Amino acid sequence: MGVAVVTDSTAYLTAAQAAEHGVRVVPLQVVVGGTAYDEGVEIGPAEVATALRSWTPVSTSRPNPQAFLDAYTAAADAGADAIVSLHISAEMSGTYESAVLAARESPVPTQVVDSRSMAMGLGFLVLEAARAAEAGEDATAIAARARRRAAGSQGYFVVATLEHLRRGGRIGSAAAILGSALAIKPVLLLDDGVIAPLEKVRTTSRAIARLEELAVAAAGERQVQVAVQHLDARDRAADLAERLETRLRDRLVAPGRVVLAEVGAVVGAHVGPGMVAVVVVPADEA
Repeated sequence: MGVAVVTDSTAYLTAAQAAEHGVRVVPLQVVVGGTAYDEGVEIGPAEVATALRSWTPVSTSRPNPQAFLDAYTAAADAGADAIVSLHISAEMSGTYESAVLAARESPVPTQVVDSRSMAMGLGFLVLEAARAAEAGEDATAIAARARRRAAGSQGYFVVATLEHLRRGGRIGSAAAILGSALAIKPVLLLDDGVIAPLEKVRTTSRAIARLEELAVAAAGERQVQVAVQHLDARDRAADLAERLETRLRDRLVAPGRVVLAEVGAVVGAHVGPGMVAVVVVPADEA
């Protein structure tokens, strides 16, 4: 089997993608009204969006190290002689820390990679790692490739309200209160694994237009993979994806199009309904 690839549920791979490439996915938990659910198994984005709209308390929880150790052991039992484990930004979640703790007890050498991203910013890295493993690359080369691409990735997003980010501790209270008071639509970026305000605009349409320009600038003349993701805002996201696909057509590598997808329950719990995001991940040039 060679190298096995493990990730967490915030990569938002489809079940078919994970099965096709033999990727093992360890779920994070979403706690709604005091009840914990495994992301992607027991709860999805629709349930989270409904809970958030009714202001039902929603929080998230990382997997415990044993969950990762179980995945590493299963991979080893299936014949893997090394593992690359790729995860949501360590600045956003304790998931990476859990994976690192488990790797110390893994029955085969295990390299843990902090994607400094989430959602398809992570998902693109996982799929490429899996393809590299299928092609026979060793674990060190695969992990190095993922880290290079992570370092060059850029993500931007717009939310309907900053309140969900504030409640989850992902943005400061002062910034959230200011945004609400001025009725602005801040454009946010994921900068080296941390959410930070980038610009302030007055309307959602202007904010989405700004996402388009930022994505095109981030791509530059490079070959890139691009995803547009959303939570309960498919029409806006689809329009943005269509425009980006037209503008970046000659720079898009596999799958040769802009990926359009809804984020899952964990990311959705922190960004809230109405979020639209774009992530640009450069092709590996090493």
